[in-house]
Amino acid sequence: MAITTLDGKRFAEMILQGASHLSNNAKIVDALNVFPVPDGDTGTNMNLSMSSGAKEVKQHVTDHIGKVGTALSKGLLMGARGNSGVILSQLFRGFSKSIESKKGIDSKGFADALQAGVDTAYKAVMKPVEGTILTVAKDSAKAAVSAAKNEKDIIKVMEVVVKEAKASLNRTPELLPVLKEVGVVDSGGQGLLFVFEGFLAELKGEKLSETKANLPSMSELVSAEHHKNIQSHINTEDIEFGYCTEFMVCFEEGKETFNEQRFREDLSEYGDSLLVIADEEIAKVHIHAEYPGEVLSYGQKYGNLINMKIDNMRQQHSNIVGEASSQEKQSVKKEKQQYGIVTVTMGKGIADLFRSIGAHSVIEGGQTMNPSTEDIVQAIKDVHAENIIILPNNSNIVMAAQQAASVVDENVFVIPSKTVPQGMSALLAFNPETSPEENEHTMKEALRHVKTGQITYAVRDTNIDGIDIGKDDFMGIANGKIVTKDKNQLEAAKKLLEKLVTEDDEILTILQGQDAKDDEVDSLESFIEEKFPDIEVEVHNGEQPLYAYIFAIE
Repeated sequence: MAITTLDGKRFAEMILQGASHLSNNAKIVDALNVFPVPDGDTGTNMNLSMSSGAKEVKQHVTDHIGKVGTALSKGLLMGARGNSGVILSQLFRGFSKSIESKKGIDSKGFADALQAGVDTAYKAVMKPVEGTILTVAKDSAKAAVSAAKNEKDIIKVMEVVVKEAKASLNRTPELLPVLKEVGVVDSGGQGLLFVFEGFLAELKGEKLSETKANLPSMSELVSAEHHKNIQSHINTEDIEFGYCTEFMVCFEEGKETFNEQRFREDLSEYGDSLLVIADEEIAKVHIHAEYPGEVLSYGQKYGNLINMKIDNMRQQHSNIVGEASSQEKQSVKKEKQQYGIVTVTMGKGIADLFRSIGAHSVIEGGQTMNPSTEDIVQAIKDVHAENIIILPNNSNIVMAAQQAASVVDENVFVIPSKTVPQGMSALLAFNPETSPEENEHTMKEALRHVKTGQITYAVRDTNIDGIDIGKDDFMGIANGKIVTKDKNQLEAAKKLLEKLVTEDDEILTILQGQDAKDDEVDSLESFIEEKFPDIEVEVHNGEQPLYAYIFAIE
């Protein structure tokens, strides 16, 4: 049966099935990450972003398609994570803006909305790159507009969209050489295709197969006492583990073998109120922890993380008993400070380092746990300042930071730091005595004067930039490019430093990760002293996951 008019309720169902299909295939999208580093998270970011949009739609289902579109746009905007999530939010922001005043749309209105989404997304990206999700969206929208000129059935138009999205996705390696070199299609484009396939299935009255494990809701298993208003019997400052942390681990071949008892015992070291439920494919976790980033890093040893939720229980407790926390009391009494600096990083040691050199707020996140737009917006509000400076410290967080800056009333400056060393260099260049504009210029300039090196391991075999890389090889990454590899972690670090350090460099800062042992660091220091006798070396225990070493060279 043909569908010539699309109303809000049917569009809502399309969104829900599109989000579900993406969620069920998020691991496939993650696996398309070009670089073989253990932080391929495009699927995770798109899934969390789309799920946020779908959640908002669920709460605002109506016949009016414009209102459903507005809900989708709002949910996506605040839930967007990573570059792929931000672009996805912009695609549907433009789509929703196009239909916001309409109760229903025909095939032409649907096609025009897709095109409006593409226009919005391209404007949002400073330097659009073809061969990415943008290209897949552009080609499929163009095909939709052409088809809608003569076709009134929205199902038929959506079939054209899916067909062209597949064809465009298959062409991405021809547009982006690095995809062709590695032998994959674009991960973001694949994620968008999954969403479109969900849309089409819903229009045709079909249900796509679900592969996600059917585990009980965590809320059904958490003790009822966790939710009762007994909070008045304790003081906010007496809460030992301040963050209610929930997440799911989708087990992945090649990662650590899951043993529920060991998993539970290891997690118990991070906090209390621990609950773990699992089957052959997935585990759900609930824990009260003081450092949720460490809990998530541990879970990631077993597979991909989804459905992450972290609540600040101290803040919740204060709200329940009607008191303000000491921080909130101070912010009410005092005027806004001139500057507030927000930074993003992963690893307690690096977080402490950023605080010690001037950061007012450190958002837990980074390689595998990109914060959402909403997370950054909340941090902007929490620092209570006239001028806010954001240091994303990750190329995949810059767009989310810029999007956060665009939706708040505060005066926000995003310094596009793409690595932790860049963020440190920019923060050290900050001068509280100068104007925000001068600081923005100086801090951006500081990004150019630091070199970044990283040591991590490969999660798959590949060949990139002419280097044959085997699974579990240790790779040396210089300023975002893989330049060396070795079977031995220490040797990989030595090779990387030999490529990065020059006679003009004066300071080498080593951030020791969780996978770097003290005796290995000692050996590395001895090597540096012998090989580069004139350079000053500083070592900090960054405690970062995934990257055994991060080098900052100035």
